[in-house]
Amino acid sequence: MKEKLAGFLLMTAIVPLAIFGYLIIVYAGFIGKAERGRSGVRALDHFVNAAVFNGYAWESVSSHAWRVQDRYRWARGVIWLTNKFQPDHCRRANKREQPMVDLILKKGLDKRTIF
Repeated sequence: MKEKLAGFLLMTAIVPLAIFGYLIIVYAGFIGKAERGRSGVRALDHFVNAAVFNGYAWESVSSHAWRVQDRYRWARGVIWLTNKFQPDHCRRANKREQPMVDLILKKGLDKRTIF
């Protein structure tokens, strides 16, 4: 119960900041520094992977799609779509991110922190 309450309180603060952050990403994309926009998009990608696709918070949608492509239709759709823009994108994303996923799982950093 403490974990759920802490999560609720944290999200109460984070959601308005996330909306503000999204607006900054849009601004950075059109006017600001590309590095800031790129970092924001990467963070948003990880958020979507965790919240929408039930993936790891430290992994992109592309890497997750490559890892589970034999089990989920959505993953094959992501791979198909990204290949239209950048051939072999998901495979390369997974090759880059999989060592981090393996390390985090090995060290148990994916376990609960609030008991």
